[in-house]
Amino acid sequence: MKLCRVLILSLCCAFWLSLDAQQAGSRGGGDVVQLTGVVVTADSLHSIPYTHIAVKGSRRGAIADYHGFFSMVARKGDTIQFTSVGFEPVLFVLPDTLSGKRYSLMQVMQVDTFTLSETVIYPWPTVEQFKRAFVELDIPDDDLERARKNLAMAELRERAMQTDMDGSMNYKHYINQQTNQLYYAGQMPPDLASTLLNPFAWAEFIKAWREGRFRRDQ
Repeated sequence: MKLCRVLILSLCCAFWLSLDAQQAGSRGGGDVVQLTGVVVTADSLHSIPYTHIAVKGSRRGAIADYHGFFSMVARKGDTIQFTSVGFEPVLFVLPDTLSGKRYSLMQVMQVDTFTLSETVIYPWPTVEQFKRAFVELDIPDDDLERARKNLAMAELRERAMQTDMDGSMNYKHYINQQTNQLYYAGQMPPDLASTLLNPFAWAEFIKAWREGRFRRDQ
């Protein structure tokens, strides 16, 4: 009994193996080619990552990696379709006259540009209602008065006087002082020079000297 079961199982396996060999021969198993390549842009030859590569009329395909490289099994004469978001689809027919089992390809894809029309979104159903709501807008008096106070010149000047300088302003002021000291090193500053050469200042000095303003009280 066991021998009969083993014999029947062997016959079934042989039948399925022969059927699979026949199907492989009918599909052209000898025309299988290892297709490898890279997908690049047409203008700058930059790689296009994650491009979809599919064999038309079948469920076979592959996806390119981050660098645009792909590798898949195809048959001679197959039509390969390349698709990627933002690029025009490309069809490539694998030559049926290949003598080897490997084929390399650099597929170039063109950028697909879509020009969309302008879209204006209003918070009202129509443009006329928007214009009407804008013209008839009623601003509360308290908000308007508060805005006027905040923009008053006296208020702005007082706030500016009370606001301390930040780090960048202090640094700039310090650098300006150091630059002035180095620029006039070894000579009189311009303010002192203008005072010594000013005849009106000398007249005031002589007048004060004659009046005894510089005398010390004993």
